[in-house]
Amino acid sequence: MELIGSVFGSAAGYLLPFLFVLTVVVFFHELGHFLVARWCGVRVLAFSVGFGPELFGRNDRKGTRWKVCAIPLGGYVKFAGDENEASAPDTAALARMSAEERAGAFQTKSVARRAAIVAAGPIANFILSIVIFALLFSVLGRSEISPRVDQVQAESAAQEAGILPGDLIVAIGGQPIETFSELQRAVSISADVPLQLAIDRAGRLIDVTVTPKRQEITDRFGNVQKVGLLGISRSAKPEDIVKRQFGPIEALQEGVKETWFVVARTGGYVAGIFAGRESVDQLGGPIRVAQISGQVATLGFAALLNLTAVLSVSIGLLNLLPIPMLDGGHLLFYAAEAVRGKPLSERAQEYGFRLGIAIVLFLMVFATWNDVLHLSAL
Repeated sequence: MELIGSVFGSAAGYLLPFLFVLTVVVFFHELGHFLVARWCGVRVLAFSVGFGPELFGRNDRKGTRWKVCAIPLGGYVKFAGDENEASAPDTAALARMSAEERAGAFQTKSVARRAAIVAAGPIANFILSIVIFALLFSVLGRSEISPRVDQVQAESAAQEAGILPGDLIVAIGGQPIETFSELQRAVSISADVPLQLAIDRAGRLIDVTVTPKRQEITDRFGNVQKVGLLGISRSAKPEDIVKRQFGPIEALQEGVKETWFVVARTGGYVAGIFAGRESVDQLGGPIRVAQISGQVATLGFAALLNLTAVLSVSIGLLNLLPIPMLDGGHLLFYAAEAVRGKPLSERAQEYGFRLGIAIVLFLMVFATWNDVLHLSAL
């Protein structure tokens, strides 16, 4: 009985944070679609968090079915004129509609309105991320440590470049930096890429070129990541550490910066895969998200909110990929329609959706396989 209780408790420890994070991210993504669709005069048939059999739901006064379904791996908003949850057009249903019903169908709206409705989902994810980060900055503030070098590891990239203890790094690639965190972030995403550093050494400004070495690091939970490292430690002197508080406007600005960093980091990783610099074994699926959610939840609610913001950006970017069935695929179709002056043929769209489903299923299987390999290595 103790073993069963332990297994159940462990599963609940992962499942509940995972459901919280994913539900918040999916809800706001679909809410973006929903609000802009209503604003554009589209009749919304269903607003679902999750797929599969409905667990519970209700109808609002405009006839939209709000529901939570059994498989919590996404969600959808279904519009009048849609054949399925992927918003493939239902030509037969459109033909049977009255003039009044067609006026509320998604497919009868202009290209600009359809594109706005589709783009609203990922945009809502980015807005959610900015708001969460801004909230955390305004409430918790941030400890900022000067980018001063305390120690240099032997045979490290920093030692090879001639960086010395006491050096103050003031700029990277011509961009000024003020904190050790900014330095870490720039270095972590620049493995094997030369960086130009401006260093204040005892009041004298010098330029140094350093190439961060790609190394594996293990966090407190045993998760392994491959990042760029210089091989330096930060200063622990009181004069190099400042606790900074943010007002509402400053917090919002920092939220935008933090969101942009996640976008740049994710984009850089994807570009690195195609360039052969990054490994695909870092890609994770729902199992990895559930595991990380449970681990982060042990650090407190603020840490879980931070993960929610990061995942929200990732979901927004994923949906913007030009893959039919995803939001980016729909936008690609609308761009083609705007250029041609008419929609792509039904056959072309059908083949596009089939290809999109195949790609999405492949990515899901691949990511899940990575998750299994990751768990087996722990």
